[in-house]
Amino acid sequence: MSLKIAFLLAGAAGALGIAIGYLLRYLILSAQKGSMELQVKQAFLEAKDKAQKIVAEAEEEASKVTNEVKVKTEEKEAQLKKMEDRLLSKDELLDKRQGDIDRDADEIKKKIEEVKEIKERVTQAEEIKKKELERVGRLSVEEAKTELMSTIEKDYEDDLLSRLKKMEVDGADRLEQKAKEAMSTVLQRLSTSTVSEVMSTIIDIASDDLKGKIIGKEGRNIRAFEKATGVEVIIDDTPGSIVLSSFDPVRRQIAKVALQNLIADGRIQPAKIEETVEKAREEISKIIKEKGEAAAYEVGVLNLDPRVLIILGRLHFRTSYGQNVLQHSIEVAHLAGMLAEELGGDPQVAKAGALLHDLGKAVDHEIPGTHVEIGKRILEKFGAPEAIVSAMKSHHEEYPYESLEAVIVKVADAISSSRPGARRDSLENYLKRLKDLEDIANSFPGIEKTYAIAAGREIRVFVRPEDVTDLEARKIGREIALRIEQELKYPGEIKITIIRETRVIDYAR
Repeated sequence: MSLKIAFLLAGAAGALGIAIGYLLRYLILSAQKGSMELQVKQAFLEAKDKAQKIVAEAEEEASKVTNEVKVKTEEKEAQLKKMEDRLLSKDELLDKRQGDIDRDADEIKKKIEEVKEIKERVTQAEEIKKKELERVGRLSVEEAKTELMSTIEKDYEDDLLSRLKKMEVDGADRLEQKAKEAMSTVLQRLSTSTVSEVMSTIIDIASDDLKGKIIGKEGRNIRAFEKATGVEVIIDDTPGSIVLSSFDPVRRQIAKVALQNLIADGRIQPAKIEETVEKAREEISKIIKEKGEAAAYEVGVLNLDPRVLIILGRLHFRTSYGQNVLQHSIEVAHLAGMLAEELGGDPQVAKAGALLHDLGKAVDHEIPGTHVEIGKRILEKFGAPEAIVSAMKSHHEEYPYESLEAVIVKVADAISSSRPGARRDSLENYLKRLKDLEDIANSFPGIEKTYAIAAGREIRVFVRPEDVTDLEARKIGREIALRIEQELKYPGEIKITIIRETRVIDYAR
């Protein structure tokens, strides 16, 4: 019973304690709440004062900005007003000018119409005049024109001749001076031998007894040699020599080397002949490659296809009029490069075109066509640049000149070919060329006689003075030059001299 009371008292005491705790907490919270409300009110009042100050400052700043904007606006309006006034004055001026232009245009139209009417009247008057002249003179317009021109030529022939001569001399002097400067510079820079070279096909032997060994028993050695080389061996009564004959210079050179090696070895028999010819062929192939590469290196033409260089090297065994074609090509390349430097062309293109200009001659006995066309096809096949092909293909005027370098290659080729001693023409070709030159000149009317002199480099033409005037003599000279250019092929240039002299002969009896 006492425990129960004790528990009840303890529970009552606990409940009382809890109630007192809640009461104390409530009193404390109420005191804190009042203090916080005072702080909030005070902060609100301070914030309100600050806001009023900020608003006042903002209003003051806004007033300043508004005043500034107003001033600027007034200034802009004043400027726009001035511009508007100027534009109005310009519009008025333009309207006035447009009116003046319209009036001028109307006047011009009227004058054009007047001019047309005048021209029509003049044309009608000229037609009437022509018809009247034809009626009176019984000549057509063309006949009258021809008659008038003939009369003027006769009346003013001396004046025309003097003017033509002056123009010709002045122009020739200027051109000659420039040409001399360029050519003298180029020729001084290139100094090469002009002695012509012929690849000999004569084999010297120490004794005529070797001829029998070369022929062999029943001719078996010579037949084996001709079969292996493709060259005809001519053994005659000429002492100390054997002649090799073939249209192919490379075959001929292989045969020459092989025969010289056989003679030096002394063992001449079919098996040895085939072995020696094969070795000679390898040796010549190596020489061809080296010659082509050396030629390109000498003139500074790089990046050519190796197959083009091999074909180029074959020109070492090719001659033209006694001139070694590879040496000629190298010389032309040097000349073309220097001419290109003097004239403002591309030296590399000019040198390459000049070096390869006779490339077709290496195989022209194997492939149909001119050597120019063959060389052009070879270069195109092996991917040569178009500029180089264009430069080389016009040196015989088979194709039109497409670049300055093409003209340079032709000029350099002519220089190299026509240098003294560079070429040896055959006697028949030489005589035929002289005869053709004289025949062309003699085909013109009024020619008394013609002489080809200076190895065909000059023609002297004598005209009959009673049939040909001085002016007509000049025309004949030009026409002869054109005929020669069109009908004949020749290196360098040919000088045509027209001679007209009047002789009066009388007798005292």
